Amino acid sequence: MLKEERQAFIMREVNLHNKVLSSDLSVQLNVSEDTIRRDLNELAENGKVLKVYGGALSKSFQYPFQDNEVYARESKKTIAQKAITLIQDGMAVLLGGGTTMLELARTLPEKMQCTFFTISPLVALELAERSGDDVILIGGKLARSTNVTIGSQVINQLSEIRVDLCLLGTNSLSVEDGVTDSDWEVVQIKKAMLRCSQKAGILSIAEKLNSVQKMKVCNVNAIDYLVTDLDPKHESLSRFSQIVKVI
Repeated sequence: MLKEERQAFIMREVNLHNKVLSSDLSVQLNVSEDTIRRDLNELAENGKVLKVYGGALSKSFQYPFQDNEVYARESKKTIAQKAITLIQDGMAVLLGGGTTMLELARTLPEKMQCTFFTISPLVALELAERSGDDVILIGGKLARSTNVTIGSQVINQLSEIRVDLCLLGTNSLSVEDGVTDSDWEVVQIKKAMLRCSQKAGILSIAEKLNSVQKMKVCNVNAIDYLVTDLDPKHESLSRFSQIVKVI
């Protein structure tokens, strides 16, 4: 495989999953970790990724970032518009982090009044621009790679609330393996978020469907809504629609 092909594959993985590990890429591409490190260094020097120990991060997952650095932003705007239909006045809503959640916070109509809980300082700041809402940031250790709060303190706080609706982004999603992620601490937070919610929705661009990461959050049947940028009747969603309400 040519260097250009390797780097195109790496960029797709970074954009889809927000971070990559050199060890995983080495296996996926059947090349040495030294080769992967050279590729990541070159991509970082060209301003395409953020190099970190053991791998790389998407630039759109580091604050501050430009809107034009957000991968699939138009698709995420579409998802945000759809997800708003799940939120009603007076609800207590728990939001995860990520660029799709930021789009959701920006898209909420001014007249809607809810109580929002979130693990994302960036989402909290966006919500705070709206005068009618109560915004509660679940505090704890800040994960610099994802800009969300993690740790036992966050899990304890989540155990003390009960919300009407939880909306989460995802790293990967498949019918067989459910909702999966590559970060152990984030997985534990997402599990705690689901436990304190009456209803839960996953927001995902279509490219993340039918992919899997190493750590499981939950089965597909543990969520109530799947919101994507596709038409709900799209063939890619047919198996999901047998298990969960697709929007």
